[in-house]
Formats: sequence, structure tokens, C-alpha cells
Amino acid sequence: MELQSLIDAHFECRKKEEEELIALKARIEKRRSERAEQQRIRAEKDKERQARREAERLRKEEAEAQRKADDDHKKKIALSSMGSGGFTSQMQRLDQRRGKKQTEREKKKKVLAERCKPLNTENFNEDMLREKAKELWDWLHSLEEIKYDDEEKLKRQRYEVISLRNRIDEMQKHSKKGAASRRRK
Repeated sequence: MELQSLIDAHFECRKKEEEELIALKARIEKRRSERAEQQRIRAEKDKERQARREAERLRKEEAEAQRKADDDHKKKIALSSMGSGGFTSQMQRLDQRRGKKQTEREKKKKVLAERCKPLNTENFNEDMLREKAKELWDWLHSLEEIKYDDEEKLKRQRYEVISLRNRIDEMQKHSKKGAASRRRK
């Protein structure tokens, strides 16, 4: 009888623990779904906030660009109405120079693109790679020789220019002294 009551007490305790466990699992699952919903809502709000910020930034940039364009237009109108044709022609020359600089840049890019061709080494074996490396090394070496020769030539020309200027200065000093002494006599 005592054993039966202990068994009954044990089963009742176990039944309560299982009910508590089921309730706990239900609460955990409910909390997970609530948290997931909160995170989804928060993510939506963040996206909306980011979209508003981006729209505001774009609107400000457009307004700034429009304001600058209006200011430039007003300046051009004011300058043309003042009759300062010299200034407007100078502005036009500056714009043309900018265009020339741009075309010079484009020319430089074009020349570099022609000189620096891509190196396709996919189907090369080891010997071919070594041969190509030697060929590129020889080419680099010849370019360095040309560079060195040009630098030395430039140094020599600078030296000659300086020495010629010094000779001219000396000649001018002597000619001034000679002319001054002739005047005194």
C-alpha cells in the first residue's frame, strides 16, 4: 500500500513536471515567434528609415545642383549684361583649355592602352613562360637604357644652357664696362 502511494505520488509529480515542461516549451515557442515578429517589424522600420534618409539626401543633392546651376546662370547673365566681353571671352578660353586637357588625357589613356596590351599566358608551358619572361626582361632593359640615355642628354643640355647663360652674362658685363669707359673719354 505504501509502495503504491509512492508510485502514485511519483507519477503525479512526473505528470506535473511534463505539464510544466510542455507549458515552458509553449512559452518559449511563443516568445520566439514574438521576437521574430519584433525583429521583422524593426527591420521594416530600419528599411523605411534608410529609404527616407536616402530620398532626403538625393533631394538635397538635387536642390544643391539646381541652386548651383541657377547661380552659374545668373552669373553668366550678369556678366553678359555688364558688357564685359573680355571676361566672357576669357571664360570661354578657360573652358576650351579644359577641353584640351581632357583630350590630352584621353590621348594619354589611348597610348597607354596601345602600349600595355594584356598578357595571355593561359596556354603557355613552363618553357614558353620563361621565354616570354626573358623577352619582357630584355624589353624592360632596353627601355631603361633609353631612359638613362635621355636623362644624361638632358643633364648635358642643362649644363650647356647654364654655361651659355653665364657666358652671355659675362659678355654683357664686359660690354657695359667698355661702353661706360668709352663715354668717359
